[in-house]
Amino acid sequence: MTTGQHRAAQPETGPPDDERLPTIAEQMADQLGGWRGLVESSIPVVVFVVANIIGELRPAVIASMAVALLIAGLRLAQRRPIRHAVNGLFGVGIGAAIAWRTGDERDFYLPGILYGIGYGVALLISAAIRQPLVGWIWSVLVAKGRAEWRDDPKLVRTFTQLTVLWGVVWLAKVGVQAGLYLAHQDTALGVARLALGYPPYALLLLITVWTVRRVTREPQPTPLPGA
Repeated sequence: MTTGQHRAAQPETGPPDDERLPTIAEQMADQLGGWRGLVESSIPVVVFVVANIIGELRPAVIASMAVALLIAGLRLAQRRPIRHAVNGLFGVGIGAAIAWRTGDERDFYLPGILYGIGYGVALLISAAIRQPLVGWIWSVLVAKGRAEWRDDPKLVRTFTQLTVLWGVVWLAKVGVQAGLYLAHQDTALGVARLALGYPPYALLLLITVWTVRRVTREPQPTPLPGA
């Protein structure tokens, strides 16, 4: 058997990167931290809301911070990824510090509202200048730092549309929380923080992953003979 025949007999395989491409579920689980990440990141806020309803502000702040520290400590002791726990601890810690200082329970949610406004505005600005933030985040989190999508007008358009969607949804949910904050609806604000936290984020993430994978896997048009 010649070398050429031997090579021809070898089954053709796709690019290694395609074989290692994670599924939609795997990508979502990684970004959300799985069900455990979802639950753990919500527990400190739930503790604050419940403790503040049945008690006073400062015990509620102490309880939420203690739970956040306990979750982070457990993850560290189990040598599990602590990215989501640290993010949650950081967010709860800033809100707790502000609420403790001002004595106003609604200020616990103020950092999240301000962060959401800034993030929503940044998304829309990035889309307006044709540097969609969702595309760059995709490059970092999914594409291992590669940014070939910048050379594909269809992907640029797709990421721009997705970035606008993210920005609009983000500002809408933050607008609800801001309205409750200004109306001094403290308990309703806590409930809205939970309801408008991960559910919209998970839905947007699902739409983004599904849309990008569909666009990138669409077959390229075959050039006509003699073209």
